Amino acid sequence: MGTDQSPTKDHILNCGERLIASKGFVGVGLSEILTAASVPKGSFYHYFSSKERFGEELLNRYLDDYVAQLDDVLKADGASARSRLMRYWSSWKVSQCEVSDSSCPEPQTGSKCLIVKLSAEVADISESMRLTLRGGTDRVVQRIAQCLEDARLDGSVAPGLDAAETALTLYELWLGASLLAKLRRDGTPFDHALISTERVLGPAAN
Repeated sequence: MGTDQSPTKDHILNCGERLIASKGFVGVGLSEILTAASVPKGSFYHYFSSKERFGEELLNRYLDDYVAQLDDVLKADGASARSRLMRYWSSWKVSQCEVSDSSCPEPQTGSKCLIVKLSAEVADISESMRLTLRGGTDRVVQRIAQCLEDARLDGSVAPGLDAAETALTLYELWLGASLLAKLRRDGTPFDHALISTERVLGPAAN
């Protein structure tokens, strides 16, 4: 199997990501990926030994991009760390709304977050993809925890707040809100999550 990066490999990954974001990993067959990318089966297997390996590489690439974007959202820019964190949760709401709804300013079609889309689906069918997603979510929670520690230091949250524990609590809250939003087909779970997040963070120290 070839491991080199190439425009063809990126093209296959891009086409596959769009399909999988809409239909899920199991719901998209290899033939559908080949048709969307307009490549023969041989080209696919030059870069990926299997569909599972393709999924693993797709997730690794997606998670690297996601964490880089998260770092950009949370980076120090003059705003309080709490404000930067709330900016992240607000952007989560926008990216995860799937239908036209007054509570969703920019409704989307399909899930833009592969973490939300695939976690439950692949956990029981692919150990390598499960571990890839687990590692990616650990990285996300670590970034949130660091921002919460910054918030504790700048006084925008209570000084006694446990950054690591709170980061995990909030991430679990928002993953749950994403699932409920899919079931209800509206953005109200995100509104509730925003309110709950403010409660978890508590009043500022100053």
